[in-house]
Amino acid sequence: MSEVLVGILGFACIVAIVVTLFKSKTLPSIAFIVFPMILATILVLGNYYTWDNIAKLIKSGFSSTGPTAALFVFSVLYFGIMTDAGMFDVIIGKLMLLVKDNVIGVCVMTCIIALIGHLDGGGASTFCIVIPAMLPVFKKMHMRPTTLLRIAVLSMGVLNLMPWAGPTMRAATVLGIEASALWQTILPIQVCGIALALAVAVICGILEQKRGAGINGKLAQTEGVVEIDNSEAAAEQNELARPKLFLFNIALTLSVIALLILDIFPSYVPFMIGVAAAILVNYPGAKMQKKIINSHAGPALMMCSTLMGAAVLMGVLVKDVEGTTSVITCMSNLISSVLPAALGRHLPLVIGILSVPLALAFDTDSYFYGMLPVMIGIGEGFGIAAMPIAVAMVVCRNCATFISPMVPATLLGVGLADVDIKDHIKASFLWVWGFSFICMIVAILFGIMTV
Repeated sequence: MSEVLVGILGFACIVAIVVTLFKSKTLPSIAFIVFPMILATILVLGNYYTWDNIAKLIKSGFSSTGPTAALFVFSVLYFGIMTDAGMFDVIIGKLMLLVKDNVIGVCVMTCIIALIGHLDGGGASTFCIVIPAMLPVFKKMHMRPTTLLRIAVLSMGVLNLMPWAGPTMRAATVLGIEASALWQTILPIQVCGIALALAVAVICGILEQKRGAGINGKLAQTEGVVEIDNSEAAAEQNELARPKLFLFNIALTLSVIALLILDIFPSYVPFMIGVAAAILVNYPGAKMQKKIINSHAGPALMMCSTLMGAAVLMGVLVKDVEGTTSVITCMSNLISSVLPAALGRHLPLVIGILSVPLALAFDTDSYFYGMLPVMIGIGEGFGIAAMPIAVAMVVCRNCATFISPMVPATLLGVGLADVDIKDHIKASFLWVWGFSFICMIVAILFGIMTV
């Protein structure tokens, strides 16, 4: 079997995965297992690999996703415990006392709450924190829910660069490095992005004021959300709240983040220690601890299954055995042969410019596990290191994560805000794209990304 045919089959595998996920035919974890195994069978039948080769490839793939899976499980548990204990509720309550009925202040506070709420890297949980808390305020101030969503998604996109967040973890997995190592590389961009998100919030507040928002302003163009009786959920939340342990939980969270920055341990170890300390102090007793862990098991298991499926995909497509060219190398060689050299030499810049439009068509898994290895392979053909390509795909694409209909959390967000997905994209797309351009320029100025 020729390398050209192997490359074509590799692209067919990725297209099949993307189309299947786009049409919501199955879960990512299932698609990541089924299609690579079909490809593996074809390669074995074509005498390109043996079954022993396939077994070694998959085992190699698992070695690169294991630490990432551990990081996600314990980070989900940690921030879930902090949410249950009411740490974020206390912070949000204190912050809202500062802004009262100031339109710009409400927008800035929305940004801050989204930044804090997205510390766990979970889009769904952040929307559940930000929108229920801020939508009544926006309605009272006659501000548009689309503005609430725009501020939230830009803030979440910046915090999504944290090492335990999905895109950074996925990119680090493909690069074969610790997520914290990649995060330290892009940290200057994240700092600038946080400042930019706050600036955008101020601009949005000014625009809302100009259109008449305020206590006595005009009605918002998009009306509110269906009222839901949350009495049972509120009662359960009050039962789990630990207001007397607020200072302890804050100190513990800062300690976990400090350990991540110091990079003494693998990135999942601080969260393992944090979970143990948090659950022992906040919820003593095996029965209560089991209840807390079970309540957060769903998201952790879903992501872990996706990462395990990605191990099969990474193994079959990306890993190689001695004496045989990997599938991803065949794919990159195929593209390199038809890609104009003038374009290839500026690949990170091209990727950065196209990342936001591509985010609307690709979900996070297929974008990073499918496209990133191909782009890295192409870059190698033009002498471009893997890191600038990964930075371009992570930083620029992150801005658009939560306007993509391919991201389930986006659908949750627009549902909570009672906004049509098309209105959300229409109101935020150009803002997000411009935001990504500025982040890309910052990356170039800092020498993190090459042009």
